[in-house]
Amino acid sequence: MKHPDLLATLAVFALIATITPGPTTALVIASGARHGFKGSVPLIVGMASGICLLAAASAAGLGAAVHSVPQLQVVMQGLGSAYLLWLAWMIGTSGAPRSAESYSSPVGFLGAFLLTWLSPKAWTIVIAAAATFANLTSSATSLAILMALAFGLAGAFSASVWCIGGLLLSRRLTTERQWQAVNAALATVLVLCIVRLWL
Repeated sequence: MKHPDLLATLAVFALIATITPGPTTALVIASGARHGFKGSVPLIVGMASGICLLAAASAAGLGAAVHSVPQLQVVMQGLGSAYLLWLAWMIGTSGAPRSAESYSSPVGFLGAFLLTWLSPKAWTIVIAAAATFANLTSSATSLAILMALAFGLAGAFSASVWCIGGLLLSRRLTTERQWQAVNAALATVLVLCIVRLWL
């Protein structure tokens, strides 16, 4: 390893990059509020696995290849946005978790994994990290492993924090109207994040 001091910087970078609000933040909060932490574990693991493998692929060179093909970026962004809009609709139109209108199953591992791979924010942060920390080690394989570990652990921690936030929020919601207001707010935040991605 060329610069051991950069390892801590990579860990901090990964944590800040994954814990800052983005499209998946509202999704994790909503899942925590509706399904609790245990019910959201597949979502958290899917997101963490997605960013882990995406970081490794970016360090190995795939990120640069995707970044150099604007059409592919637009297609990925479009697919990710469409999926997020559908999730925003499901969240926004649902009531309290025990109501008949509530959607019953949380986003699973595969959905969360694919959503991470279609997220422009995720691609941007891992490509930036791969470029910034390229001198961390002389081996592309070692860099891929270090980035996978940093982003995988940071992603799992960050998603867990937001999920617990949603769980704590749900304990304060006692009426159907409160749930509808929070669901509408989370759906709106999700839509605004999607709009921001395209601007």
